Amino acid sequence: CKSSYLKIHHEISEREVFTNFTPPGLLQKKLCGTNYPLSICFIVVNEFCERFSYYGMKALLTLYFVTYLKWDKDLSTAVYHAFSGLCYFTPILGAIIADSWLGKFRTIIYLSIVYVIGHVVKSVGAIPTVGNTDVHIALSMVGLILIAIGTGGIKPCVAAFGGDQFDEEHVSERQKFFSIFYMSINAGSLLSTLITPVLRGDVKCFGGDCYALAFGVPAALMIVALVVFIAGSSLYKRNPPQGNILLQVCKCIGFAIKNRWRNSKHEPKRKHWLDWAEEKYSKRLIQEVKMVLRVLVLYIPLPMFWALFDQQVWVYKPKKTTFSQCVSVHYSRFWCIPVKDHRLKLSSHCPRQTDVLPLISLHFLSRYPAVHCDLQSEDCPGLNLGLLDFGWTCLYVMEDVKANSVHIAWQIPQYVLLTAGEVMFSITGLEFSYSQAPSNMKSVLQAGWLLTVAFGNVIVLIVAEGAGLEQWKEFVLFAGLLLGVCIIFSVMSVFYKYVEPENMDKINLEDTKEEDEGDGKKSSMMLDKTGKSTKL
Repeated sequence: CKSSYLKIHHEISEREVFTNFTPPGLLQKKLCGTNYPLSICFIVVNEFCERFSYYGMKALLTLYFVTYLKWDKDLSTAVYHAFSGLCYFTPILGAIIADSWLGKFRTIIYLSIVYVIGHVVKSVGAIPTVGNTDVHIALSMVGLILIAIGTGGIKPCVAAFGGDQFDEEHVSERQKFFSIFYMSINAGSLLSTLITPVLRGDVKCFGGDCYALAFGVPAALMIVALVVFIAGSSLYKRNPPQGNILLQVCKCIGFAIKNRWRNSKHEPKRKHWLDWAEEKYSKRLIQEVKMVLRVLVLYIPLPMFWALFDQQVWVYKPKKTTFSQCVSVHYSRFWCIPVKDHRLKLSSHCPRQTDVLPLISLHFLSRYPAVHCDLQSEDCPGLNLGLLDFGWTCLYVMEDVKANSVHIAWQIPQYVLLTAGEVMFSITGLEFSYSQAPSNMKSVLQAGWLLTVAFGNVIVLIVAEGAGLEQWKEFVLFAGLLLGVCIIFSVMSVFYKYVEPENMDKINLEDTKEEDEGDGKKSSMMLDKTGKSTKL
Protein backbone atom coordinates (compact mmCIF):
# COMPACT_ATOMS: atom_id res chain seq x y z
CA CYS A 1 0.00 0.00 0.00
CA LYS A 2 2.73 2.44 0.99
CA SER A 3 4.86 1.63 -2.07
CA SER A 4 1.80 2.05 -4.35
CA TYR A 5 1.07 5.45 -2.82
CA LEU A 6 4.66 6.59 -3.29
CA LYS A 7 4.62 5.39 -6.89
CA ILE A 8 1.39 7.24 -7.66
CA HIS A 9 2.62 10.37 -5.89
CA HIS A 10 5.86 10.23 -7.89
CA GLU A 11 3.92 9.90 -11.18
CA ILE A 12 1.67 12.82 -10.24
CA SER A 13 4.63 15.02 -9.33
CA GLU A 14 6.28 14.27 -12.66
CA ARG A 15 3.05 15.04 -14.50
CA GLU A 16 2.70 18.40 -12.69
CA VAL A 17 6.26 19.41 -13.48
CA PHE A 18 6.31 18.47 -17.15
CA THR A 19 2.72 19.13 -18.24
CA ASN A 20 1.64 21.85 -15.79
CA PHE A 21 -1.41 19.69 -14.99
CA THR A 22 -3.08 18.95 -11.66
CA PRO A 23 -5.55 16.03 -11.67
CA PRO A 24 -9.11 17.00 -10.67
CA GLY A 25 -10.02 16.62 -7.00
CA LEU A 26 -6.40 16.14 -5.93
CA LEU A 27 -4.19 18.31 -3.70
CA GLN A 28 -6.94 20.90 -3.26
CA LYS A 29 -7.51 22.67 0.04
CA LYS A 30 -11.06 23.66 0.88
CA LEU A 31 -12.17 26.93 2.43
CA CYS A 32 -13.30 26.58 6.08
CA GLY A 33 -14.73 23.10 5.68
CA THR A 34 -16.87 24.02 2.66
CA ASN A 35 -16.74 22.83 -0.93
CA TYR A 36 -15.15 26.08 -2.03
CA PRO A 37 -11.48 25.64 -2.99
CA LEU A 38 -9.07 27.94 -1.16
CA SER A 39 -7.57 28.90 -4.51
CA ILE A 40 -10.60 31.00 -5.51
CA CYS A 41 -9.67 33.60 -2.86
CA PHE A 42 -6.54 34.46 -4.83
CA ILE A 43 -8.51 34.57 -8.08
CA VAL A 44 -11.17 36.91 -6.67
CA VAL A 45 -8.58 39.28 -5.17
CA ASN A 46 -6.65 39.21 -8.45
CA GLU A 47 -9.78 40.17 -10.37
CA PHE A 48 -10.59 43.01 -7.95
CA CYS A 49 -7.12 44.52 -8.33
CA GLU A 50 -7.11 44.06 -12.10
CA ARG A 51 -10.48 45.77 -12.53
CA PHE A 52 -9.35 48.61 -10.24
CA SER A 53 -6.31 48.95 -12.46
CA TYR A 54 -8.29 48.98 -15.72
CA TYR A 55 -11.15 51.28 -14.76
CA GLY A 56 -8.90 53.58 -12.76
CA MET A 57 -6.80 54.22 -15.84
CA LYS A 58 -9.80 54.46 -18.14
CA ALA A 59 -11.56 57.00 -15.90
CA LEU A 60 -9.03 59.65 -16.89
CA LEU A 61 -8.20 58.59 -20.41
CA THR A 62 -10.23 61.07 -22.45
CA LEU A 63 -9.32 64.00 -20.22
CA TYR A 64 -5.69 62.98 -20.57
CA PHE A 65 -6.01 63.14 -24.35
CA VAL A 66 -7.63 66.57 -24.31
CA THR A 67 -5.81 68.40 -21.51
CA TYR A 68 -2.39 66.74 -21.58
CA LEU A 69 -1.82 65.57 -25.17
CA LYS A 70 -3.85 68.54 -26.50
CA TRP A 71 -5.84 66.44 -28.97
CA ASP A 72 -9.11 67.68 -30.42
CA LYS A 73 -12.41 66.17 -29.38
CA ASP A 74 -12.88 64.03 -32.50
CA LEU A 75 -9.47 62.37 -32.30
CA SER A 76 -9.80 61.83 -28.54
CA THR A 77 -13.19 60.19 -28.94
CA ALA A 78 -12.01 58.00 -31.82
CA VAL A 79 -8.94 56.76 -29.95
CA TYR A 80 -10.96 56.14 -26.79
CA HIS A 81 -13.53 54.01 -28.63
CA ALA A 82 -10.82 52.19 -30.56
CA PHE A 83 -9.11 51.28 -27.29
CA SER A 84 -12.37 50.14 -25.68
CA GLY A 85 -13.25 48.00 -28.69
CA LEU A 86 -9.78 46.44 -28.79
CA CYS A 87 -10.09 45.45 -25.12
CA TYR A 88 -13.14 43.34 -25.97
CA PHE A 89 -11.85 41.83 -29.20
CA THR A 90 -8.49 40.64 -27.84
CA PRO A 91 -10.12 38.02 -25.54
CA ILE A 92 -10.26 35.75 -28.59
CA LEU A 93 -6.46 35.90 -28.78
CA GLY A 94 -6.04 35.08 -25.10
CA ALA A 95 -8.56 32.24 -25.28
CA ILE A 96 -6.80 30.61 -28.23
CA ILE A 97 -3.42 30.83 -26.50
CA ALA A 98 -4.83 29.40 -23.26
CA ASP A 99 -6.84 26.50 -24.70
CA SER A 100 -4.36 25.58 -27.41
CA TRP A 101 -0.81 26.14 -26.16
CA LEU A 102 0.04 27.58 -22.75
CA GLY A 103 -2.95 26.71 -20.58
CA LYS A 104 -4.95 29.24 -18.57
CA PHE A 105 -2.47 29.57 -15.69
CA ARG A 106 0.56 30.48 -17.77
CA THR A 107 -1.48 32.64 -20.15
CA ILE A 108 -2.76 34.73 -17.23
CA ILE A 109 0.76 35.20 -15.86
CA TYR A 110 2.42 36.06 -19.17
CA LEU A 111 -0.29 38.45 -20.33
CA SER A 112 -0.45 40.05 -16.88
CA ILE A 113 3.23 40.89 -17.29
CA VAL A 114 2.39 42.51 -20.63
CA TYR A 115 -0.43 44.33 -18.82
CA VAL A 116 1.94 45.68 -16.15
CA ILE A 117 4.46 46.83 -18.76
CA GLY A 118 1.65 48.67 -20.57
CA HIS A 119 0.65 50.48 -17.38
CA VAL A 120 4.23 51.45 -16.61
CA VAL A 121 4.80 52.77 -20.14
CA LYS A 122 1.53 54.69 -19.93
CA SER A 123 2.55 56.25 -16.60
CA VAL A 124 5.98 57.23 -17.89
CA GLY A 125 4.32 58.86 -20.89
CA ALA A 126 2.39 61.11 -18.48
CA ILE A 127 5.57 62.59 -16.96
CA PRO A 128 6.11 66.04 -18.53
CA THR A 129 9.90 65.91 -18.19
CA VAL A 130 10.19 62.75 -20.30
CA GLY A 131 10.68 63.93 -23.87
CA ASN A 132 8.38 66.15 -25.90
CA THR A 133 4.76 65.77 -26.99
CA ASP A 134 5.63 63.23 -29.68
CA VAL A 135 7.34 61.04 -27.11
CA HIS A 136 4.33 61.32 -24.79
CA ILE A 137 1.97 60.31 -27.60
CA ALA A 138 4.16 57.38 -28.65
CA LEU A 139 4.49 56.07 -25.09
CA SER A 140 0.77 56.52 -24.48
CA MET A 141 -0.20 54.59 -27.61
CA VAL A 142 2.26 51.78 -26.95
CA GLY A 143 1.03 51.56 -23.37
CA LEU A 144 -2.63 51.44 -24.40
CA ILE A 145 -1.98 48.70 -26.96
CA LEU A 146 -0.16 46.59 -24.37
CA ILE A 147 -2.94 47.22 -21.84
CA ALA A 148 -5.59 46.18 -24.38
CA ILE A 149 -3.71 42.97 -25.16
CA GLY A 150 -3.19 42.24 -21.47
CA THR A 151 -6.66 42.99 -20.14
CA GLY A 152 -8.43 41.41 -23.10
CA GLY A 153 -6.19 38.35 -23.11
CA ILE A 154 -6.73 37.49 -19.46
CA LYS A 155 -10.47 38.30 -19.36
CA PRO A 156 -11.75 34.90 -20.57
CA CYS A 157 -8.95 32.98 -18.86
CA VAL A 158 -9.48 34.22 -15.30
CA ALA A 159 -13.21 33.45 -15.25
CA ALA A 160 -12.73 30.01 -16.81
CA PHE A 161 -9.75 29.27 -14.56
CA GLY A 162 -11.89 30.07 -11.52
CA GLY A 163 -14.55 27.65 -12.73
CA ASP A 164 -11.91 24.95 -13.22
CA GLN A 165 -11.16 24.96 -9.49
CA PHE A 166 -14.49 23.26 -8.72
CA ASP A 167 -15.31 19.59 -9.16
CA GLU A 168 -18.16 18.73 -11.50
CA GLU A 169 -20.49 17.74 -8.67
CA HIS A 170 -20.19 21.17 -6.99
CA VAL A 171 -22.39 23.02 -9.47
CA SER A 172 -24.16 25.28 -6.97
CA GLU A 173 -20.85 26.38 -5.42
CA ARG A 174 -19.48 27.21 -8.85
CA GLN A 175 -22.55 29.31 -9.64
CA LYS A 176 -22.11 31.26 -6.40
CA PHE A 177 -18.44 31.74 -7.24
CA PHE A 178 -19.35 33.55 -10.46
CA SER A 179 -21.59 35.86 -8.42
CA ILE A 180 -18.71 36.67 -6.07
CA PHE A 181 -16.40 37.02 -9.05
CA TYR A 182 -18.67 39.59 -10.68
CA MET A 183 -19.07 41.45 -7.38
CA SER A 184 -15.28 41.86 -7.24
CA ILE A 185 -15.38 43.31 -10.77
CA ASN A 186 -17.95 45.95 -9.79
CA ALA A 187 -16.24 46.74 -6.49
CA GLY A 188 -12.91 47.34 -8.20
CA SER A 189 -14.41 49.51 -10.92
CA LEU A 190 -16.45 51.57 -8.43
CA LEU A 191 -13.57 52.37 -6.10
CA SER A 192 -11.12 53.15 -8.90
CA THR A 193 -13.57 55.49 -10.66
CA LEU A 194 -13.88 57.47 -7.43
CA ILE A 195 -10.26 57.42 -6.27
CA THR A 196 -8.13 58.03 -9.36
CA PRO A 197 -9.84 61.33 -10.37
CA VAL A 198 -9.19 62.62 -6.84
CA LEU A 199 -5.52 61.70 -7.16
CA ARG A 200 -5.29 63.58 -10.44
CA GLY A 201 -7.08 66.72 -9.27
CA ASP A 202 -6.03 67.09 -5.64
CA VAL A 203 -2.37 66.12 -6.00
CA LYS A 204 -0.15 68.46 -7.99
CA CYS A 205 3.13 67.43 -9.57
CA PHE A 206 5.38 68.94 -12.23
CA GLY A 207 3.42 72.17 -11.92
CA GLY A 208 0.02 70.77 -12.88
CA ASP A 209 -2.43 67.89 -12.57
CA CYS A 210 -0.62 64.72 -11.60
CA TYR A 211 -1.56 62.28 -14.37
CA ALA A 212 1.61 60.32 -13.69
CA LEU A 213 0.39 59.49 -10.17
CA ALA A 214 -3.17 58.85 -11.32
CA PHE A 215 -1.91 56.32 -13.89
CA GLY A 216 0.78 54.99 -11.56
CA VAL A 217 -1.65 53.85 -8.87
CA PRO A 218 -3.54 51.54 -11.30
CA ALA A 219 -0.14 50.22 -12.42
CA ALA A 220 0.71 49.40 -8.80
CA LEU A 221 -2.64 47.64 -8.36
CA MET A 222 -1.94 45.51 -11.43
CA ILE A 223 1.41 44.51 -9.95
CA VAL A 224 -0.42 43.52 -6.76
CA ALA A 225 -2.90 41.49 -8.84
CA LEU A 226 -0.04 39.59 -10.50
CA VAL A 227 1.74 38.93 -7.19
CA VAL A 228 -1.47 37.68 -5.54
CA PHE A 229 -2.22 35.34 -8.44
CA ILE A 230 1.28 33.86 -8.39
CA ALA A 231 1.10 33.48 -4.60
CA GLY A 232 -1.72 30.96 -4.97
CA SER A 233 0.00 28.89 -7.66
CA SER A 234 0.52 25.88 -5.39
CA LEU A 235 -3.25 25.65 -4.72
CA TYR A 236 -4.59 25.84 -8.27
CA LYS A 237 -6.09 22.96 -10.18
CA ARG A 238 -4.80 23.23 -13.74
CA ASN A 239 -6.17 21.57 -16.84
CA PRO A 240 -3.64 21.03 -19.62
CA PRO A 241 -4.09 22.57 -23.10
CA GLN A 242 -5.06 20.05 -25.78
CA GLY A 243 -3.26 21.33 -28.85
CA ASN A 244 -4.56 23.75 -31.43
CA ILE A 245 -8.21 23.03 -30.72
CA LEU A 246 -9.48 25.99 -32.73
CA LEU A 247 -7.70 24.73 -35.83
CA GLN A 248 -9.25 21.28 -35.29
CA VAL A 249 -12.69 22.86 -34.96
CA CYS A 250 -12.26 24.82 -38.19
CA LYS A 251 -11.01 21.73 -40.05
CA CYS A 252 -13.92 19.67 -38.71
CA ILE A 253 -16.46 22.26 -39.85
CA GLY A 254 -14.78 22.60 -43.23
CA PHE A 255 -14.65 18.83 -43.81
CA ALA A 256 -18.32 18.45 -42.82
CA ILE A 257 -19.41 21.15 -45.28
CA LYS A 258 -17.25 19.74 -48.09
CA ASN A 259 -18.30 16.14 -47.47
CA ARG A 260 -21.97 17.09 -47.35
CA TRP A 261 -21.68 19.07 -50.59
CA ARG A 262 -20.09 16.13 -52.40
CA ASN A 263 -22.07 13.18 -51.05
CA SER A 264 -25.46 14.51 -49.90
CA LYS A 265 -27.13 13.42 -53.16
CA HIS A 266 -25.79 9.87 -53.03
CA GLU A 267 -26.00 9.06 -49.32
CA PRO A 268 -28.91 9.17 -46.84
CA LYS A 269 -29.51 12.30 -44.80
CA ARG A 270 -27.93 12.68 -41.38
CA LYS A 271 -29.37 14.20 -38.21
CA HIS A 272 -26.99 17.15 -38.14
CA TRP A 273 -24.86 18.67 -40.86
CA LEU A 274 -21.76 18.24 -38.68
CA ASP A 275 -22.35 14.46 -38.69
CA TRP A 276 -20.89 14.47 -42.21
CA ALA A 277 -17.47 14.79 -40.53
CA GLU A 278 -17.73 11.36 -38.86
CA GLU A 279 -15.61 9.74 -41.57
CA LYS A 280 -12.55 11.68 -40.43
CA TYR A 281 -13.16 13.09 -36.93
CA SER A 282 -14.20 11.51 -33.64
CA LYS A 283 -17.71 11.76 -32.25
CA ARG A 284 -16.34 13.58 -29.25
CA LEU A 285 -14.89 16.44 -31.31
CA ILE A 286 -18.05 16.65 -33.42
CA GLN A 287 -20.20 16.84 -30.29
CA GLU A 288 -17.96 19.53 -28.81
CA VAL A 289 -18.20 21.61 -31.99
CA LYS A 290 -21.99 21.26 -31.85
CA MET A 291 -21.99 22.51 -28.26
CA VAL A 292 -19.92 25.58 -29.09
CA LEU A 293 -21.91 26.49 -32.20
CA ARG A 294 -25.24 26.14 -30.37
CA VAL A 295 -24.11 28.57 -27.68
CA LEU A 296 -22.59 31.06 -30.14
CA VAL A 297 -25.81 31.10 -32.18
CA LEU A 298 -27.71 31.74 -28.96
CA TYR A 299 -25.45 34.75 -28.30
CA ILE A 300 -26.22 36.49 -31.60
CA PRO A 301 -29.05 38.73 -30.26
CA LEU A 302 -27.34 39.55 -26.96
CA PRO A 303 -25.20 42.56 -28.04
CA MET A 304 -28.38 44.64 -28.04
CA PHE A 305 -28.51 44.37 -24.24
CA TRP A 306 -25.09 46.01 -23.94
CA ALA A 307 -26.03 48.60 -26.54
CA LEU A 308 -28.89 49.77 -24.32
CA PHE A 309 -27.00 49.35 -21.05
CA ASP A 310 -24.09 51.47 -22.26
CA GLN A 311 -26.41 54.41 -22.87
CA GLN A 312 -26.00 55.36 -19.20
CA VAL A 313 -22.21 55.35 -19.51
CA TRP A 314 -21.43 57.18 -22.73
CA VAL A 315 -23.58 59.18 -25.08
CA TYR A 316 -21.66 60.42 -28.10
CA LYS A 317 -23.61 62.91 -30.19
CA PRO A 318 -21.29 64.33 -32.86
CA LYS A 319 -23.83 66.82 -34.21
CA LYS A 320 -25.91 68.06 -31.28
CA THR A 321 -23.77 67.15 -28.28
CA THR A 322 -20.24 68.30 -27.72
CA PHE A 323 -17.37 66.29 -26.40
CA SER A 324 -17.26 68.07 -23.04
CA GLN A 325 -20.87 67.10 -22.39
CA CYS A 326 -19.92 63.44 -22.40
CA VAL A 327 -16.93 63.73 -20.08
CA SER A 328 -18.70 64.10 -16.75
CA VAL A 329 -21.41 61.60 -17.69
CA HIS A 330 -18.95 58.90 -18.65
CA TYR A 331 -16.40 59.17 -15.90
CA SER A 332 -18.41 59.96 -12.82
CA ARG A 333 -21.52 57.94 -13.68
CA PHE A 334 -23.38 60.56 -11.61
CA TRP A 335 -27.01 61.15 -12.45
CA CYS A 336 -27.45 63.83 -15.10
CA ILE A 337 -30.70 65.12 -16.57
CA PRO A 338 -31.48 67.83 -19.14
CA VAL A 339 -31.63 71.38 -17.82
CA LYS A 340 -34.35 72.98 -19.92
CA ASP A 341 -34.39 76.56 -21.15
CA HIS A 342 -30.96 77.39 -19.74
CA ARG A 343 -27.58 77.53 -21.43
CA LEU A 344 -24.38 76.96 -19.51
CA LYS A 345 -20.83 76.98 -20.73
CA LEU A 346 -17.94 74.82 -19.65
CA SER A 347 -14.28 75.57 -20.23
CA SER A 348 -10.78 74.61 -19.19
CA HIS A 349 -8.90 77.78 -18.16
CA CYS A 350 -11.56 79.87 -19.95
CA PRO A 351 -10.59 79.52 -23.63
CA ARG A 352 -12.23 81.88 -26.10
CA GLN A 353 -14.30 79.16 -27.76
CA THR A 354 -16.40 77.22 -25.31
CA ASP A 355 -18.85 74.36 -25.48
CA VAL A 356 -22.52 74.57 -24.64
CA LEU A 357 -23.47 72.20 -21.82
CA PRO A 358 -27.17 71.33 -21.50
CA LEU A 359 -26.35 68.38 -19.22
CA ILE A 360 -25.04 68.96 -15.73
CA SER A 361 -25.17 67.06 -12.46
CA LEU A 362 -28.02 68.01 -10.16
CA HIS A 363 -25.63 67.64 -7.25
CA PHE A 364 -23.42 70.28 -8.82
CA LEU A 365 -26.30 72.65 -9.48
CA SER A 366 -27.51 72.37 -5.91
CA ARG A 367 -24.12 73.35 -4.51
CA TYR A 368 -22.91 75.85 -7.09
CA PRO A 369 -25.97 77.60 -8.53
CA ALA A 370 -24.12 80.56 -9.99
CA VAL A 371 -20.40 80.66 -10.64
CA HIS A 372 -19.28 83.52 -12.86
CA CYS A 373 -16.14 83.93 -14.89
CA ASP A 374 -14.70 86.82 -16.85
CA LEU A 375 -14.38 85.81 -20.51
CA GLN A 376 -11.46 88.20 -21.07
CA SER A 377 -9.24 86.78 -18.31
CA GLU A 378 -7.15 83.65 -18.58
CA ASP A 379 -7.67 82.54 -14.99
CA CYS A 380 -10.83 81.54 -13.18
CA PRO A 381 -11.72 81.68 -9.50
CA GLY A 382 -10.81 78.53 -7.61
CA LEU A 383 -13.62 76.02 -7.34
CA ASN A 384 -13.37 72.73 -5.43
CA LEU A 385 -15.71 70.22 -7.02
CA GLY A 386 -14.53 67.23 -4.97
CA LEU A 387 -15.32 63.95 -6.72
CA LEU A 388 -17.02 65.82 -9.56
CA ASP A 389 -13.75 67.49 -10.60
CA PHE A 390 -12.67 65.49 -13.64
CA GLY A 391 -10.44 68.08 -15.26
CA TRP A 392 -12.62 71.10 -15.94
CA THR A 393 -11.55 73.97 -13.73
CA CYS A 394 -14.14 76.63 -14.53
CA LEU A 395 -17.88 76.82 -15.00
CA TYR A 396 -19.62 80.09 -15.77
CA VAL A 397 -23.32 80.65 -16.17
CA MET A 398 -24.86 82.80 -18.86
CA GLU A 399 -28.05 83.15 -16.84
CA ASP A 400 -29.27 82.09 -13.44
CA VAL A 401 -30.17 78.42 -13.16
CA LYS A 402 -33.49 77.51 -11.63
CA ALA A 403 -34.10 74.29 -9.78
CA ASN A 404 -35.21 71.48 -12.04
CA SER A 405 -38.78 70.32 -11.60
CA VAL A 406 -37.79 66.62 -11.84
CA HIS A 407 -36.64 65.25 -8.51
CA ILE A 408 -33.49 63.15 -8.60
CA ALA A 409 -35.19 60.36 -6.61
CA TRP A 410 -37.18 59.47 -9.74
CA GLN A 411 -34.01 58.00 -11.19
CA ILE A 412 -33.43 55.58 -8.30
CA PRO A 413 -35.92 52.92 -9.55
CA GLN A 414 -34.41 53.17 -13.02
CA TYR A 415 -30.88 52.54 -11.79
CA VAL A 416 -32.08 49.74 -9.51
CA LEU A 417 -33.67 48.00 -12.49
CA LEU A 418 -30.65 48.60 -14.71
CA THR A 419 -28.26 47.26 -12.10
CA ALA A 420 -30.43 44.24 -11.32
CA GLY A 421 -30.68 43.45 -15.03
CA GLU A 422 -26.93 43.74 -15.55
CA VAL A 423 -26.07 41.59 -12.54
CA MET A 424 -28.47 38.79 -13.46
CA PHE A 425 -27.51 38.96 -17.14
CA SER A 426 -23.74 39.03 -16.61
CA ILE A 427 -23.45 36.42 -13.86
CA THR A 428 -25.75 34.02 -15.68
CA GLY A 429 -23.81 34.53 -18.90
CA LEU A 430 -20.47 33.82 -17.24
CA GLU A 431 -21.72 30.63 -15.60
CA PHE A 432 -23.62 29.49 -18.69
CA SER A 433 -20.60 30.03 -20.93
CA TYR A 434 -18.49 27.92 -18.61
CA SER A 435 -20.94 25.07 -17.97
CA GLN A 436 -21.94 24.65 -21.61
CA ALA A 437 -18.40 24.70 -22.99
CA PRO A 438 -16.32 21.57 -23.62
CA SER A 439 -13.45 21.11 -21.20
CA ASN A 440 -10.90 22.07 -23.87
CA MET A 441 -12.74 25.21 -25.02
CA LYS A 442 -13.75 26.95 -21.78
CA SER A 443 -11.77 30.11 -22.51
CA VAL A 444 -12.91 30.25 -26.14
CA LEU A 445 -16.57 30.33 -25.13
CA GLN A 446 -15.86 32.92 -22.43
CA ALA A 447 -14.28 35.04 -25.16
CA GLY A 448 -17.43 34.55 -27.26
CA TRP A 449 -19.48 35.91 -24.36
CA LEU A 450 -17.22 38.97 -24.09
CA LEU A 451 -17.59 39.59 -27.82
CA THR A 452 -21.25 40.41 -27.22
CA VAL A 453 -20.03 43.48 -25.27
CA ALA A 454 -17.74 44.50 -28.13
CA PHE A 455 -20.48 44.25 -30.76
CA GLY A 456 -22.87 46.11 -28.45
CA ASN A 457 -20.45 49.05 -28.43
CA VAL A 458 -20.20 48.84 -32.22
CA ILE A 459 -24.00 49.09 -32.48
CA VAL A 460 -23.98 52.21 -30.28
CA LEU A 461 -21.37 53.88 -32.48
CA ILE A 462 -23.23 53.01 -35.68
CA VAL A 463 -26.53 54.40 -34.41
CA ALA A 464 -24.94 57.51 -32.88
CA GLU A 465 -22.93 58.26 -36.02
CA GLY A 466 -25.53 57.41 -38.62
CA ALA A 467 -28.98 58.03 -37.18
CA GLY A 468 -28.48 61.54 -35.75
CA LEU A 469 -31.47 61.17 -33.43
CA GLU A 470 -32.19 63.13 -30.31
CA GLN A 471 -31.10 61.49 -27.10
CA TRP A 472 -34.56 60.47 -25.90
CA LYS A 473 -35.34 59.00 -29.32
CA GLU A 474 -32.19 56.90 -29.15
CA PHE A 475 -33.20 55.61 -25.75
CA VAL A 476 -36.63 54.63 -27.09
CA LEU A 477 -35.02 53.03 -30.16
CA PHE A 478 -32.62 50.89 -28.16
CA ALA A 479 -35.32 49.94 -25.65
CA GLY A 480 -37.64 48.88 -28.46
CA LEU A 481 -34.89 46.87 -30.15
CA LEU A 482 -34.03 45.14 -26.89
CA LEU A 483 -37.69 44.27 -26.35
CA GLY A 484 -37.74 42.62 -29.77
CA VAL A 485 -34.48 40.83 -28.98
CA CYS A 486 -36.00 39.51 -25.73
CA ILE A 487 -38.83 37.91 -27.70
CA ILE A 488 -36.43 36.43 -30.25
CA PHE A 489 -34.09 35.13 -27.54
CA SER A 490 -37.02 33.57 -25.64
CA VAL A 491 -38.02 31.63 -28.75
CA MET A 492 -34.42 30.53 -29.37
CA SER A 493 -34.01 29.37 -25.77
CA VAL A 494 -37.00 27.04 -26.09
CA PHE A 495 -35.14 25.04 -28.74
CA TYR A 496 -31.83 25.02 -26.88
CA LYS A 497 -30.92 21.66 -25.37
CA TYR A 498 -29.00 22.08 -22.13
CA VAL A 499 -25.89 19.89 -22.02
CA GLU A 500 -25.21 18.11 -18.74
CA PRO A 501 -21.70 16.89 -17.84
CA GLU A 502 -23.00 13.33 -17.51
CA ASN A 503 -24.08 13.32 -21.16
CA MET A 504 -20.61 14.39 -22.30
CA ASP A 505 -19.06 11.62 -20.18
CA LYS A 506 -21.24 9.03 -21.92
CA ILE A 507 -20.27 10.33 -25.35
CA ASN A 508 -16.60 10.33 -24.41
CA LEU A 509 -16.87 6.79 -23.07
CA GLU A 510 -18.54 5.53 -26.25
CA ASP A 511 -15.99 7.35 -28.36
CA THR A 512 -13.12 5.78 -26.38
CA LYS A 513 -14.57 2.29 -26.82
CA GLU A 514 -14.88 2.79 -30.57
CA GLU A 515 -11.30 4.05 -30.78
CA ASP A 516 -10.09 1.04 -28.80
CA GLU A 517 -12.02 -1.31 -31.09
CA GLY A 518 -10.58 0.43 -34.14
CA ASP A 519 -7.06 0.12 -32.76
CA GLY A 520 -7.67 -3.55 -32.05
CA LYS A 521 -8.82 -4.22 -35.60
CA LYS A 522 -5.79 -2.42 -37.04
CA SER A 523 -3.45 -4.44 -34.81
CA SER A 524 -5.09 -7.75 -35.83
CA MET A 525 -4.79 -6.89 -39.50
CA MET A 526 -1.11 -6.06 -39.12
CA LEU A 527 -0.46 -9.32 -37.28
CA ASP A 528 -2.26 -11.30 -39.97
CA LYS A 529 -0.16 -9.66 -42.67
CA THR A 530 3.06 -10.67 -40.95
CA GLY A 531 1.90 -14.30 -40.76
CA LYS A 532 1.22 -14.39 -37.04
CA SER A 533 -2.05 -15.84 -35.74
CA THR A 534 -2.08 -14.14 -32.38
CA LYS A 535 -5.49 -12.59 -31.62
CA LEU A 536 -5.93 -9.55 -29.44
